Amino acid sequence: MAEARVALVTGASRGAGAGIARGLGELGYTVYVTGRTLSPGAAKGWDGSILPGTVAETAAQVTALGGYGIPIICDHGNDEQVAQLFDTIRVDHGRLDLLVNNASYMHHQLIEKKPFWEKELNAQLILDVGLRSAYVASWHAARLMTEQKSGLIGFVSSFGADCYMHGPAYGAQKAGLDKLAHDMAFDLKDSGVISVSLWLGPQITERSEIARQTNPEQYQEFMANAENPEFSAHIFDAIDRSTERETLSGQTLIGAEIAKTLGIKDRGHDRPSYRETLGTPRKKNTTAVY
Repeated sequence: MAEARVALVTGASRGAGAGIARGLGELGYTVYVTGRTLSPGAAKGWDGSILPGTVAETAAQVTALGGYGIPIICDHGNDEQVAQLFDTIRVDHGRLDLLVNNASYMHHQLIEKKPFWEKELNAQLILDVGLRSAYVASWHAARLMTEQKSGLIGFVSSFGADCYMHGPAYGAQKAGLDKLAHDMAFDLKDSGVISVSLWLGPQITERSEIARQTNPEQYQEFMANAENPEFSAHIFDAIDRSTERETLSGQTLIGAEIAKTLGIKDRGHDRPSYRETLGTPRKKNTTAVY
């Protein structure tokens, strides 16, 4: 029997990260689940309510679905903790097949309809835990993956990289993730490791359900065709197994579109692409300046 593939999903106490971890569990992965939540209470929804979810709960769900979940408390704004995380993965498994960079600072004013200067300055912390943290995790993952000559470094991005969405800090973070995937692919060429950025559609998460209730006129229709976050896990896995993986490396891909190409469905359903209304991913540029 083949050894289970090993994945790391950052920021997986709840939300899209937890769903992606569960989706990998459905595929039989061993999944390292990281986050800061040891017990519920700190994370809150847009209405101020306490959000459920811990790394231990997500890991248990991964195991219940057929994989093996390993919970690790890790603040991805702390480089020492991140280094220790990868040391643990190296010692325990000696390999990493998939990194999903999902950890992101969620400011409580993110979806408020205010200009950026009327929001708290801390809204920019998404550029630290969200963009910088993804670079740090990818640096560690690349060192491990290039040794084994295989693996996928994935970034969870969105149409906010192109259209205005939730303000300039959010947009810059998503656009930055796309560029990380693009440029890392140059350095990873011929190593057996690939990097891709995935634009997710609206996600069914704890926060999005609260957003729909808090701002129904803005989110009700948008959420009608929302994706289960497990869908993205299946897409990342299919990309890594694809015979076209090298061609896909460095690209920013719309999840709903590449899913159709690879024959992946979300609980039996195709999901719509928002290319025509929200924007188009940047094209892969083959020019390199060293």
